[in-house]
Amino acid sequence: MINGKRVAVVLPAYNAEKTLEATVRDLPALVDVRILVDDHSTDQTVHVASRLGLKVFRHDANYGYGRNQQTCYREALNADADVVIMVHPDYQYTPMLVTAIASMIAYDVYDVVLGSRILGGQALRGGMPLYKYLSNRMLTAFQNLILRAKLSEYHTGYRGFSREALVRLPLLENSDDFVFDNQMLAQAVYFGLRIGEVSCPTKYFEEASSINFRRSIQYGFGVLATTAKFALQKAGLAQFRMFSERARKLDQGYYTGRAEEPQVLQARAAAK
Repeated sequence: MINGKRVAVVLPAYNAEKTLEATVRDLPALVDVRILVDDHSTDQTVHVASRLGLKVFRHDANYGYGRNQQTCYREALNADADVVIMVHPDYQYTPMLVTAIASMIAYDVYDVVLGSRILGGQALRGGMPLYKYLSNRMLTAFQNLILRAKLSEYHTGYRGFSREALVRLPLLENSDDFVFDNQMLAQAVYFGLRIGEVSCPTKYFEEASSINFRRSIQYGFGVLATTAKFALQKAGLAQFRMFSERARKLDQGYYTGRAEEPQVLQARAAAK
Protein backbone atom coordinates (compact mmCIF):
# COMPACT_ATOMS: atom_id res chain seq x y z
CA MET A 1 0.00 0.00 0.00
CA ILE A 2 1.22 3.49 -0.87
CA ASN A 3 -0.36 6.71 0.43
CA GLY A 4 -3.34 4.68 1.60
CA LYS A 5 -3.84 3.25 -1.91
CA ARG A 6 -4.14 -0.49 -2.47
CA VAL A 7 -1.60 -1.71 -5.05
CA ALA A 8 -2.14 -4.70 -7.35
CA VAL A 9 0.34 -6.26 -9.74
CA VAL A 10 -1.15 -8.19 -12.65
CA LEU A 11 0.82 -10.70 -14.71
CA PRO A 12 -0.63 -11.66 -18.12
CA ALA A 13 0.94 -15.07 -18.68
CA TYR A 14 1.38 -17.58 -21.45
CA ASN A 15 3.95 -20.37 -21.05
CA ALA A 16 5.90 -18.43 -18.42
CA GLU A 17 6.94 -21.26 -16.10
CA LYS A 18 10.70 -20.71 -16.61
CA THR A 19 10.73 -17.02 -15.68
CA LEU A 20 7.73 -16.55 -13.40
CA GLU A 21 9.47 -17.30 -10.11
CA ALA A 22 12.29 -14.82 -10.79
CA THR A 23 9.73 -12.15 -11.66
CA VAL A 24 7.64 -12.70 -8.54
CA ARG A 25 10.73 -12.86 -6.33
CA ASP A 26 11.66 -9.30 -7.30
CA LEU A 27 8.22 -7.78 -6.65
CA PRO A 28 8.37 -5.27 -3.76
CA ALA A 29 6.68 -6.08 -0.47
CA LEU A 30 4.31 -3.11 -0.77
CA VAL A 31 2.20 -4.98 -3.35
CA ASP A 32 -1.14 -5.88 -1.77
CA VAL A 33 -2.53 -8.17 -4.48
CA ARG A 34 -0.64 -10.34 -6.98
CA ILE A 35 -2.80 -11.67 -9.81
CA LEU A 36 -1.78 -13.95 -12.66
CA VAL A 37 -4.07 -14.61 -15.62
CA ASP A 38 -3.03 -17.64 -17.65
CA ASP A 39 -4.11 -17.60 -21.28
CA HIS A 40 -4.39 -21.39 -21.53
CA SER A 41 -0.68 -22.20 -21.33
CA THR A 42 0.64 -25.60 -22.37
CA ASP A 43 3.35 -25.66 -19.69
CA GLN A 44 3.29 -25.54 -15.86
CA THR A 45 2.64 -21.81 -15.49
CA VAL A 46 -0.51 -22.32 -13.40
CA HIS A 47 1.21 -24.83 -11.11
CA VAL A 48 4.17 -22.50 -10.50
CA ALA A 49 1.88 -19.51 -9.91
CA SER A 50 -0.19 -21.43 -7.37
CA ARG A 51 2.96 -22.57 -5.56
CA LEU A 52 4.13 -18.96 -5.37
CA GLY A 53 0.87 -17.90 -3.72
CA LEU A 54 -0.49 -15.82 -6.58
CA LYS A 55 -4.19 -15.35 -7.15
CA VAL A 56 -4.63 -17.27 -10.40
CA PHE A 57 -7.25 -17.19 -13.13
CA ARG A 58 -7.08 -19.38 -16.20
CA HIS A 59 -8.80 -18.84 -19.54
CA ASP A 60 -10.45 -21.93 -20.99
CA ALA A 61 -8.85 -21.17 -24.39
CA ASN A 62 -6.00 -19.10 -25.79
CA TYR A 63 -7.79 -15.77 -26.37
CA GLY A 64 -4.75 -13.56 -26.89
CA TYR A 65 -2.68 -10.95 -25.08
CA GLY A 66 -5.28 -8.20 -25.28
CA ARG A 67 -8.05 -10.33 -23.81
CA ASN A 68 -5.64 -11.49 -21.12
CA GLN A 69 -5.14 -7.87 -20.06
CA GLN A 70 -8.88 -7.29 -19.88
CA THR A 71 -9.17 -10.15 -17.41
CA CYS A 72 -6.16 -8.87 -15.46
CA TYR A 73 -7.64 -5.42 -15.02
CA ARG A 74 -11.11 -6.69 -14.21
CA GLU A 75 -9.77 -8.94 -11.48
CA ALA A 76 -7.63 -6.16 -10.05
CA LEU A 77 -10.69 -3.92 -9.87
CA ASN A 78 -12.66 -6.76 -8.26
CA ALA A 79 -9.87 -7.01 -5.68
CA ASP A 80 -10.44 -3.32 -4.80
CA ALA A 81 -7.11 -2.14 -6.19
CA ASP A 82 -6.53 1.61 -6.43
CA VAL A 83 -3.30 1.28 -8.42
CA VAL A 84 -2.71 -1.50 -10.97
CA ILE A 85 0.73 -2.31 -12.41
CA MET A 86 1.13 -4.74 -15.29
CA VAL A 87 4.37 -6.73 -15.10
CA HIS A 88 5.20 -9.26 -17.80
CA PRO A 89 6.15 -12.55 -16.14
CA ASP A 90 8.95 -13.22 -18.65
CA TYR A 91 11.43 -11.12 -16.61
CA GLN A 92 12.16 -8.81 -19.53
CA TYR A 93 11.29 -5.75 -17.42
CA THR A 94 12.63 -5.42 -13.87
CA PRO A 95 9.84 -5.70 -11.26
CA MET A 96 11.91 -3.49 -8.94
CA LEU A 97 10.42 -0.38 -10.58
CA VAL A 98 6.91 -1.22 -9.36
CA THR A 99 7.43 1.04 -6.33
CA ALA A 100 8.37 4.04 -8.47
CA ILE A 101 5.54 3.52 -10.94
CA ALA A 102 2.94 2.93 -8.22
CA SER A 103 4.07 5.97 -6.23
CA MET A 104 3.57 8.32 -9.17
CA ILE A 105 -0.03 7.13 -9.42
CA ALA A 106 -0.80 6.77 -5.71
CA TYR A 107 0.26 10.38 -5.06
CA ASP A 108 -1.95 11.53 -7.96
CA VAL A 109 0.91 12.81 -10.12
CA TYR A 110 -0.18 10.74 -13.15
CA ASP A 111 -3.10 8.55 -14.20
CA VAL A 112 -0.89 6.30 -16.36
CA VAL A 113 2.83 5.59 -15.97
CA LEU A 114 5.00 3.74 -18.50
CA GLY A 115 8.29 1.96 -17.99
CA SER A 116 10.21 3.22 -21.03
CA ARG A 117 12.99 1.19 -22.59
CA ILE A 118 14.04 4.20 -24.66
CA LEU A 119 14.67 6.72 -21.87
CA GLY A 120 18.25 6.23 -20.71
CA GLY A 121 19.39 4.88 -24.08
CA GLN A 122 19.86 1.27 -22.93
CA ALA A 123 17.45 -0.57 -25.25
CA LEU A 124 20.01 -1.82 -27.78
CA ARG A 125 22.51 -2.58 -25.03
CA GLY A 126 19.82 -4.71 -23.36
CA GLY A 127 19.51 -6.82 -26.49
CA MET A 128 16.58 -5.23 -28.32
CA PRO A 129 16.86 -6.32 -31.98
CA LEU A 130 17.85 -3.45 -34.26
CA TYR A 131 14.74 -3.78 -36.45
CA LYS A 132 12.53 -3.55 -33.36
CA TYR A 133 14.40 -0.50 -32.12
CA LEU A 134 14.17 1.31 -35.45
CA SER A 135 10.47 0.50 -35.92
CA ASN A 136 9.83 1.61 -32.31
CA ARG A 137 11.46 4.97 -32.96
CA MET A 138 9.68 5.55 -36.28
CA LEU A 139 6.23 4.54 -35.04
CA THR A 140 6.68 6.58 -31.86
CA ALA A 141 7.70 9.69 -33.81
CA PHE A 142 4.70 9.26 -36.11
CA GLN A 143 2.26 8.83 -33.22
CA ASN A 144 3.67 11.77 -31.28
CA LEU A 145 3.13 13.91 -34.37
CA ILE A 146 -0.47 12.79 -34.96
CA LEU A 147 -1.56 12.38 -31.33
CA ARG A 148 0.24 15.59 -30.31
CA ALA A 149 1.92 13.86 -27.39
CA LYS A 150 5.55 13.61 -26.28
CA LEU A 151 6.10 10.03 -25.17
CA SER A 152 9.47 8.33 -25.58
CA GLU A 153 7.72 5.12 -26.70
CA TYR A 154 4.23 3.68 -27.12
CA HIS A 155 5.23 0.03 -27.21
CA THR A 156 6.41 -0.91 -23.73
CA GLY A 157 4.55 -3.66 -21.89
CA TYR A 158 5.45 -2.23 -18.47
CA ARG A 159 2.70 0.15 -17.37
CA GLY A 160 0.65 1.27 -14.40
CA PHE A 161 -2.86 2.69 -14.15
CA SER A 162 -5.07 4.34 -11.59
CA ARG A 163 -8.38 2.67 -10.86
CA GLU A 164 -10.16 5.65 -12.38
CA ALA A 165 -8.24 5.28 -15.66
CA LEU A 166 -9.14 1.61 -16.00
CA VAL A 167 -12.80 2.30 -15.30
CA ARG A 168 -12.99 5.19 -17.76
CA LEU A 169 -11.26 3.73 -20.84
CA PRO A 170 -13.47 1.66 -23.22
CA LEU A 171 -11.08 -1.30 -23.10
CA LEU A 172 -13.62 -3.84 -24.33
CA GLU A 173 -13.53 -2.19 -27.75
CA ASN A 174 -9.86 -3.06 -28.22
CA SER A 175 -8.13 -5.92 -30.01
CA ASP A 176 -7.45 -9.30 -28.42
CA ASP A 177 -3.97 -9.19 -29.96
CA PHE A 178 -0.76 -7.28 -29.14
CA VAL A 179 -1.98 -3.98 -30.58
CA PHE A 180 -4.22 -3.75 -27.49
CA ASP A 181 -1.30 -2.01 -25.76
CA ASN A 182 -1.11 0.72 -28.37
CA GLN A 183 -4.87 1.18 -28.54
CA MET A 184 -4.98 1.63 -24.79
CA LEU A 185 -2.39 4.41 -24.90
CA ALA A 186 -4.14 6.13 -27.80
CA GLN A 187 -7.33 6.05 -25.72
CA ALA A 188 -5.49 7.52 -22.73
CA VAL A 189 -4.24 10.40 -24.88
CA TYR A 190 -7.66 10.91 -26.48
CA PHE A 191 -9.44 11.14 -23.13
CA GLY A 192 -6.84 13.50 -21.68
CA LEU A 193 -5.29 11.24 -19.05
CA ARG A 194 -2.01 12.33 -17.50
CA ILE A 195 0.78 10.04 -18.74
CA GLY A 196 4.23 9.83 -17.16
CA GLU A 197 7.31 7.70 -17.86
CA VAL A 198 10.23 6.20 -15.96
CA SER A 199 13.42 4.84 -17.47
CA CYS A 200 13.36 1.05 -17.48
CA PRO A 201 16.22 -1.29 -18.43
CA THR A 202 15.16 -4.31 -20.43
CA LYS A 203 16.80 -7.55 -21.38
CA TYR A 204 16.13 -9.90 -24.27
CA PHE A 205 16.96 -13.58 -23.83
CA GLU A 206 15.71 -16.93 -25.04
CA GLU A 207 12.97 -17.37 -22.41
CA ALA A 208 11.68 -13.79 -22.72
CA SER A 209 8.51 -13.59 -24.80
CA SER A 210 8.73 -11.50 -27.95
CA ILE A 211 6.65 -11.45 -31.10
CA ASN A 212 8.37 -12.61 -34.28
CA PHE A 213 9.05 -10.52 -37.38
CA ARG A 214 5.75 -11.39 -39.08
CA ARG A 215 3.73 -10.52 -35.98
CA SER A 216 5.78 -7.33 -35.60
CA ILE A 217 4.74 -6.24 -39.10
CA GLN A 218 1.12 -7.01 -38.25
CA TYR A 219 1.46 -5.01 -35.03
CA GLY A 220 2.95 -2.07 -36.94
CA PHE A 221 -0.01 -1.92 -39.31
CA GLY A 222 -2.30 -2.09 -36.28
CA VAL A 223 -0.53 0.94 -34.79
CA LEU A 224 -0.98 2.86 -38.03
CA ALA A 225 -4.68 1.96 -38.11
CA THR A 226 -5.14 3.06 -34.50
CA THR A 227 -3.42 6.37 -35.22
CA ALA A 228 -5.57 6.97 -38.29
CA LYS A 229 -8.76 6.33 -36.30
CA PHE A 230 -7.58 8.76 -33.63
CA ALA A 231 -6.93 11.47 -36.22
CA LEU A 232 -10.25 10.94 -38.02
CA GLN A 233 -12.20 11.04 -34.77
CA LYS A 234 -10.41 14.17 -33.57
CA ALA A 235 -11.14 15.86 -36.91
CA GLY A 236 -14.82 14.93 -36.67
CA LEU A 237 -14.64 12.93 -39.91
CA ALA A 238 -15.54 9.56 -38.39
CA GLN A 239 -16.71 7.95 -35.17
CA PHE A 240 -15.08 4.87 -33.64
CA ARG A 241 -16.34 3.04 -30.58
CA MET A 242 -12.84 2.71 -29.14
CA PHE A 243 -12.86 6.50 -28.66
CA SER A 244 -16.43 6.79 -27.40
CA GLU A 245 -17.33 7.57 -23.78
CA ARG A 246 -20.42 5.39 -24.23
CA ALA A 247 -18.55 2.33 -25.50
CA ARG A 248 -18.03 -0.91 -23.56
CA LYS A 249 -15.90 -0.63 -20.46
CA LEU A 250 -14.73 -2.98 -17.76
CA ASP A 251 -17.46 -4.10 -15.39
CA GLN A 252 -17.64 -6.16 -12.25
CA GLY A 253 -19.91 -8.94 -13.58
CA TYR A 254 -17.22 -10.73 -15.50
CA TYR A 255 -17.59 -14.20 -14.04
CA THR A 256 -20.71 -16.07 -13.07
CA GLY A 257 -20.77 -18.31 -10.03
CA ARG A 258 -17.66 -16.69 -8.55
CA ALA A 259 -15.99 -18.44 -5.66
CA GLU A 260 -12.95 -17.76 -3.54
CA GLU A 261 -11.79 -21.39 -3.64
CA PRO A 262 -10.15 -22.81 -5.54
CA GLN A 263 -8.04 -19.85 -6.60
CA VAL A 264 -7.37 -21.40 -10.00
CA LEU A 265 -10.61 -20.94 -11.92
CA GLN A 266 -11.61 -22.16 -15.35
CA ALA A 267 -12.93 -18.78 -16.45
CA ARG A 268 -14.31 -18.14 -19.91
CA ALA A 269 -13.46 -14.65 -21.18
CA ALA A 270 -16.42 -12.43 -21.97
CA ALA A 271 -17.76 -12.76 -25.48
CA LYS A 272 -17.26 -9.79 -27.74
